[in-house]
Amino acid sequence: MFSRRSLYPLGKNPLTLALEKRRSAGAPVLDLTESNPTRVGLAYPEQEILAALSDPRLLVYEPHPFGLETARQAVAEYYRERGTPVDASHIILTASTSEAYSFLLKLLADPGAQALVPQPSYPLFDFLARLEGLTTVQYPLLFDGLWRIDPDRLRSALTPASRALIVVSPNNPTGSQIKKDEWPGLARICSDRRIPLICDEVFHDYTVDRTVDIFDPLSQDETPVLVLNGLSKTVALPQVKLGWIVVGGPEPFRRQALERLEIVADTYLSVSTQVQRAAPRLLKLRSEIQTQIHARLQANLASLEKILAGSPAGALPVEGGWYAVIRLPGTRSEDEWVVELLEKYGVLAHPGYFYDFESGPFVVVSLLPAPEAFAQAISALHQFALR
Repeated sequence: MFSRRSLYPLGKNPLTLALEKRRSAGAPVLDLTESNPTRVGLAYPEQEILAALSDPRLLVYEPHPFGLETARQAVAEYYRERGTPVDASHIILTASTSEAYSFLLKLLADPGAQALVPQPSYPLFDFLARLEGLTTVQYPLLFDGLWRIDPDRLRSALTPASRALIVVSPNNPTGSQIKKDEWPGLARICSDRRIPLICDEVFHDYTVDRTVDIFDPLSQDETPVLVLNGLSKTVALPQVKLGWIVVGGPEPFRRQALERLEIVADTYLSVSTQVQRAAPRLLKLRSEIQTQIHARLQANLASLEKILAGSPAGALPVEGGWYAVIRLPGTRSEDEWVVELLEKYGVLAHPGYFYDFESGPFVVVSLLPAPEAFAQAISALHQFALR
């Protein structure tokens, strides 16, 4: 009666069971997985946000496959202020970045094809690809003090069924970014295999290490590229559902991609008028919100470094994003680490295997929690690592 693509394992992992047990007992939890910016004590400009979402023009429905011109112009202005001119006609609004991925997988691949995804990375890709009838093939990010894409390992992951190459910069959870010296190798692979690059840049505005020489795929016109972003991270409003696709690269590719995406987008018309009318005002508020997040990231990174100094647990370098990866001693499995950390110290952290780390043990922690709670939780992890 049901499709195979909608069948997923529903069993609970040991960490989920331990968390349910702790919460049912009413015991407190220091949550190092909290990445929802609306729940970590940031001061939002509430009146301005509510006013933006109350535009009376939302009472008039003006459907457009790519979204309202005013909203797309606002996104184009966002890129202009970043130093990358983008034509508003090359922007497609979506209800979320996840929907943007679904549009692009429909655009680029037929059922049975493959999309290349980084490892480690956010585990959503397998779900998104499967729902489109596709499979994912992982290519490894190598760590030599910094995370990097190995062009040879990437090429070896390609098959005749490969239809898209996905990069995430900054990556979730490693925080790594595409360096300028990595771009030529990526561009050659895309050119040789005639596959476009999908670049997820939702954490773009949260660069932590500004000494890293990163590359902007929209700054070039030779390689077909599709860039994803949205309000969820840019304005730290995940509940205000607006994402977008920017189509870049050579004109023939861009023209054909836009023609086909217009049909896909017109089939759904999923973006609400309310959020489109609000987008110009919301994007203008981003500096006030981002300034607080940057301060939070820097404070928690400094705390992480100070507390773990001399510890058998060590944090890997962070270039951008909202997360940090901590390498733990190999005295326990990742499940044992995270379950005991929760049961004995009340600290919740994600194991590395949630993100497909090849080796371990690792834990992934959010850098968004309030500094006092974050420091308390990392101190507990440090004590546990000393045992």
